[in-house]
Amino acid sequence: MSSLTSTASNQNASLSMDLRSLDSLRASAAKGGKDQAGIKEAAKQLESLFMGELLKSMRATTMSTGMLDNQATEMGNNMLDQQLSAKMSGLPGGLGDMILKQLERQVGKVASGDKAADGTGLNLPSGRLGGLTGALDIKGLAAPARTSMPGTEVDDKKLSPSERFVRKHTEAAEAAEKATGIPSEHILGQAALESGWGRKEPKMADGTSSHNLFGIKATSSWTGKVAEVTTTEYIGGVARKVTAKFRAYDSYEDSFKDHARLLSQSPRYAQTVAQADTAKGFAQGLQKAGYATDPAYADKLTKVINTTLRLQRSFT
Repeated sequence: MSSLTSTASNQNASLSMDLRSLDSLRASAAKGGKDQAGIKEAAKQLESLFMGELLKSMRATTMSTGMLDNQATEMGNNMLDQQLSAKMSGLPGGLGDMILKQLERQVGKVASGDKAADGTGLNLPSGRLGGLTGALDIKGLAAPARTSMPGTEVDDKKLSPSERFVRKHTEAAEAAEKATGIPSEHILGQAALESGWGRKEPKMADGTSSHNLFGIKATSSWTGKVAEVTTTEYIGGVARKVTAKFRAYDSYEDSFKDHARLLSQSPRYAQTVAQADTAKGFAQGLQKAGYATDPAYADKLTKVINTTLRLQRSFT
């Protein structure tokens, strides 16, 4: 299968803000252990997330350049913000040190038997850090409950294309998570990468939408509608334009359902589903299974998933 987007730069370094990895710290605390390495990693990730949201808030208050704004500039800004947040994190005497001290105190209570209400001992305050970003709920260090985007009172006209995409498809992604066990933010991130945040999905011959957000090809076993378009394939590591047939659906919900069936029922993606608890593991599993021919697919997908996560949290 082919990714319909290949405009993101090929960079090996990626900033992982997947809060699900913090569950290991929570589990360690529940057992009464004091995992110093885990505590430091938790503090580092929380600080990086906070810095990323701070940069996003600052960029949101900056006037856009108008006609020069497009998907490429938006993705470039997101990647730049990730790099800047990584560089600003971990500085001596910074926010990370404050978070680290608080986590050490909380985890220390576990070893002495002072449990929190939920039994973990990680009784951190709920709410926002300073109210700056509206995105860093850290109660118990667990991944926060996701909020469905539809119905939220936000003026769509004030949102970027990527923000509108997340609001529009979060509910379908959550339904796919229930069917596959794959985190909804990973599924939504892949849909965003494959479709260029909904702006590069395959079109039917009459120009109408195919509702195909995942770049799933129409093989000989497919009996439904088909959209035939020009796309980019990597042959021998070289990008080439080719004509290919893609599946077409009656709705975006059908696209998410078909993608869920593909990943959960095909032996080809069994290992991908098994290691889908982290963004990096999910992305690498898809590339290894041959979902796309782009040699940088895993790196690109990991970055987009992180961006999707940040956008989701900005609405909570």
